[in-house]
Amino acid sequence: MIKNRIKEYRAKYDMKQEDLAKRVGVRRETIGNLEKGKYNPSLVLAWNIAKVFGCTIEDIFEVTN
Repeated sequence: MIKNRIKEYRAKYDMKQEDLAKRVGVRRETIGNLEKGKYNPSLVLAWNIAKVFGCTIEDIFEVTN
């Protein structure tokens, strides 16, 4: 399972789900589902999200057992 801190980073940057979705080229629902842990992002999507926030993938996503 992969935990994420997308919601936390969005709050830090005062960004709505829709804003992040537009910047990474997905639908708002995709961001919402990622935040809820309904599915894991592709490597490209994870990389693009990290790039928006100026951090590493590991800062946002954590693999748990």
